[in-house]
Amino acid sequence: MAIVYSLMTVEDIDAVLHIEQVSFTTPWSRGAFLRELTSNPLALYFVGRLDERIVSYGGCWLIHGEAHITNVAVDPDFRGMGFGEGLCLWLMREASLRGMTRATLEVRVSNMAARKLYQKLGFLLAGVRPKYYTDTQEDALILWKDKLDSLAEDR
Repeated sequence: MAIVYSLMTVEDIDAVLHIEQVSFTTPWSRGAFLRELTSNPLALYFVGRLDERIVSYGGCWLIHGEAHITNVAVDPDFRGMGFGEGLCLWLMREASLRGMTRATLEVRVSNMAARKLYQKLGFLLAGVRPKYYTDTQEDALILWKDKLDSLAEDR
């Protein structure tokens, strides 16, 4: 199955919200996505389409040479097929093409699937944010990846 990535648009928000709501215990609102797409000059968001169906999305903020990954999610019906990895690689390549040299993100301590993916992608543990997630008071691991510029060459 070939997935096609494109910049997220306002028209994509309904499909993205569905994935967001089934993926996270405290999902972002329509307004949050709308603000990211229309009012945040630092934001860069993509969707992954499979036969015109949005099956994944992710985004980051481009800040002083760093891609701060805000969210990555795959529709539950399409998990385990490599789409999360593909989306992360696409997002990091696109950030690199825009001059970013490093990437960072936070991940729940309990999210082992995501942690394994980020480790595979070369993210390294840099610290812990205690009680970061307000819904459960769970800690977040702070992960960093250097040398994004090498990813742009793989495109």
